[in-house]
Amino acid sequence: MNMNHFARCLFLINILFVHFSFGQIMDDASIVKNEANLLKIGSGFIFTEGPAVDKMGNVFFTDQPNNTIVKWSANSGQLNIFSDDSGRANGLYFDQNGNLLACADMDNQIWSFSPDGKHKVLLDSYDGKKLNGPNDLWVHPNGGIFFTDPLYKRNYWTRNPDRQQDGEHVYFMSPDGKKVERVETTLVKPNGIVGSANGKLLYVADIGGKKTYSYRINKNNQLIDKKLFAEMGSDGMTLDQKGNVYLTGDGVTVFNKKGIKIAHIPLNARWTANVCFGGSDKSTLFITAMDGLYTLDMNVKGL
Repeated sequence: MNMNHFARCLFLINILFVHFSFGQIMDDASIVKNEANLLKIGSGFIFTEGPAVDKMGNVFFTDQPNNTIVKWSANSGQLNIFSDDSGRANGLYFDQNGNLLACADMDNQIWSFSPDGKHKVLLDSYDGKKLNGPNDLWVHPNGGIFFTDPLYKRNYWTRNPDRQQDGEHVYFMSPDGKKVERVETTLVKPNGIVGSANGKLLYVADIGGKKTYSYRINKNNQLIDKKLFAEMGSDGMTLDQKGNVYLTGDGVTVFNKKGIKIAHIPLNARWTANVCFGGSDKSTLFITAMDGLYTLDMNVKGL
């Protein structure tokens, strides 16, 4: 798609807010604001993914097939292109310095974007080999990065599309970027990942095994005390201030911290990819699903 045409389309899309009646939210609707409507605030993309929020409440998300990162402004509500050369970014997350980290699987790397959109490569390989294709990441309070590395063969790869590593694993990269180690090697296809605000708990979705697990993170950044959290996998994940976990795929399914399902938010989309909280007070749920970006007003806030 021509990027000038794409940008004009985004401008026009921004003035259209499509309301959806999405039925009853099961089982505990107290997390959703009373009489809130699911709004489709952007469309015309190819496949939206990886929403992440900065300290001001602005939300950034990817359109991987278009090789772009798009920014939603908390002040204006407008959508604008942040980067039109994103490295085929997928999952995103902000570090403590305001840099946007991206799983850039054009060349199976992890990138860091400065606030002005300039990027640098943080990680290019593991053990002398390319990664399979970093998919999602979470930044620990100590500055280290946990990320998943499944294999989804991409038609834009010029390399051998087969698996580069000996499996599909979860990794930790030290805050200085000098040390990368595998911290989980038993999953089928790890995908979504998110951790608690205090850095003591990590959730990893095994989308291939159709399960989500919780782990404690020890002082050496190793994952211990693995527990089955939910009998479903997930593409993307987020947490709210109460510790509820939001999983995606068939809409958004919400579990409390004990792993009990408390709500399901259906979407009129074939696949729901990812989710995060954003807006000036972090009380709006942003959902990426197929060609669209959706919002829902909540009674809870993101971390």
